[in-house]
Amino acid sequence: MVERSPVLNMVCHAILIAGALTVCVPLYFAFVAGSLTVAEVQKVPLPWLPGSQFLDNLQLAWAKGNFSRTFLNSVVVALGITAGKIAVSLLSAFAITYFRFRYRMLAFWLIFMSLMLPIEVRIVPTFEAVANAALPLQWLLETSHVADLWRWISGHEVAIALEWNMVNTYPGLILPLIASATATFLFRQFFLTIPDELCEAARLDGASPLHFFWSILLPLSVPNMVALAIILFLFGWNQYLWPLLFTTDKDMATAVIALKGLIPRSDSEPAWNIAMSGALLTMLPPVLVVLLLQRWFIKGLVDSSK
Repeated sequence: MVERSPVLNMVCHAILIAGALTVCVPLYFAFVAGSLTVAEVQKVPLPWLPGSQFLDNLQLAWAKGNFSRTFLNSVVVALGITAGKIAVSLLSAFAITYFRFRYRMLAFWLIFMSLMLPIEVRIVPTFEAVANAALPLQWLLETSHVADLWRWISGHEVAIALEWNMVNTYPGLILPLIASATATFLFRQFFLTIPDELCEAARLDGASPLHFFWSILLPLSVPNMVALAIILFLFGWNQYLWPLLFTTDKDMATAVIALKGLIPRSDSEPAWNIAMSGALLTMLPPVLVVLLLQRWFIKGLVDSSK
């Protein structure tokens, strides 16, 4: 039993207030800077009170950043990454937990070890694979000497070159990021908490593995899926390096990449007010997702810790 004491309550509240201020003060100054003019935002120190240009700066940032298009791209990419990670992780965790096959644990630990290889480490081979997704099939044709066989049969020289370029496409932005060792591990740990008697009862009732997965495991996993979906959506929305290297078409840029274009350069006007307004716009969708789904997020965390 935890005893309550006034001193301990004061200390806890002081820590919480300090943490809230640490998070909120930078956001407040971003809001203040986004409401000032160019001349006001360059003052030292920065004014503490908001200005009168907030809505005008928001409109200008929205237009300069082409956020009507980049927001759509970010939503598609973030939702695609979220859905892909959850689907792949659920199926892989289900296979590792409920199927007894050789090297099952080896497969699990190989998946878990992939945490040491983030996208930043494997960026070059990943880019090469996505720039031409037909490379494995091309290698298979070259290894099997299909061209030499055709030349021997027909007497004509033939060159087989396969190419599937996914640069500047939604699949190219989404597919390399849908594998998640963390999500697989979390779903596996949750599946281990489900009583074995439930699986045995489903088997006695004649339920197939997919029927057991779809009718029993998925409904039980909804809180965990929603909690994880929030984290994965933030991960997909905040992606910077992969879209920066992979998108050469401005119409395929994401909101974070568009925000980078609003940052003043040395030879341009120091319009930090526009950049701060763009930052506030970019932060808005993740904040709304967290606020709207925070009840499910907390429920998923509590259920997964039981």
